[in-house]
Amino acid sequence: MSLQNQVFPVIWQADRVLLIDQTRLPNEYALVDIHRCDDMAEAIKTMIVRGAPAIGVAAAYGMYLGAREIETSDRDRFLTHLEDVAKTLRATRPTAVNLFWAIERMLKTARQTLGSVDYLKEVLLETAKTINADDIETCKAIGDYGLSVLPSTPGKLRLLTHCNAGALATAGYGTALGVVRSTWQADRLERVYADETRPRLQGAKLTAWECVQEGIPVTVITDNMAAHCMQRGMIDAVVVGADRIAANGDTANKIGTYSVALIAKAHKIPFFVAAPLSTIDFKISDGSQIPIEERDPAEIYQVGETILCPPGVDYYNPAFDVTPAELVTAIVTEHGAFAPSQLHLELYSKQVV
Repeated sequence: MSLQNQVFPVIWQADRVLLIDQTRLPNEYALVDIHRCDDMAEAIKTMIVRGAPAIGVAAAYGMYLGAREIETSDRDRFLTHLEDVAKTLRATRPTAVNLFWAIERMLKTARQTLGSVDYLKEVLLETAKTINADDIETCKAIGDYGLSVLPSTPGKLRLLTHCNAGALATAGYGTALGVVRSTWQADRLERVYADETRPRLQGAKLTAWECVQEGIPVTVITDNMAAHCMQRGMIDAVVVGADRIAANGDTANKIGTYSVALIAKAHKIPFFVAAPLSTIDFKISDGSQIPIEERDPAEIYQVGETILCPPGVDYYNPAFDVTPAELVTAIVTEHGAFAPSQLHLELYSKQVV
């Protein structure tokens, strides 16, 4: 089965970046023009662009846009100002490690490139374009490796996913949804079940929208229906993405992922995490060291103009939770699928900035 209407959330065009405004989907498809680093930082912070790999790609372009705004021909002064650009972008989303990976790669490129400041700026743009293109190929590899480790029976699989780890969350193919796409192309997918993913509803709004664009059969369920569906034998495997993975395989993903992993374990259903190598943070030993972003409580108490909760209540709105490694069947990367205990042994030497 061929892909149709493939989605690309981050596009370089002429002298600007075009972003699909994911806050308006699925009701409106709109593009946002980004010309300045500060605008890119705001787009990342407000989730116009979201998903760890897509954030990394957007941040790479943001670094170039910031570099373009630096008005000096002095190399040392340029590099100092570029560090300030990096600081602005780092402050946008603390959990997504791809953000920091892309920023550091851009900084390292600038530091190691000889030549004029104008030449440095050209090299930074080319590096951002390379990060963008590489992510698509990375996700396709993840999709194919993921397909290879899914259960061999039944012939047509029913997969559950949480949040959106698709084309919208990457440069254009997806990690968890990349596995779904590869399974669909291999004619091994019966249906994908998409958790709605409270409180921002990325599953209901974004994953479902992507699947509809490509004709992939999708059923949206509320988050608290996952256990029921597994109990009734409706799910063959779970595939989710990740925003940061510790060296031991503990995985931070959208809030609610840990619950799905516990339920899958109880029902003896394999639970796969699909993510590029850049999502693995070998500098931290376990998930307790992963910073968890807390977001505006309005995401909980308000939908559109409708207030859901009475005045006077308190709110707690962590954007992510951490799934312990022992609940993860395998972590699927562009280099293959590995048990969490194998990560450091198999992949540490391959991770380069």
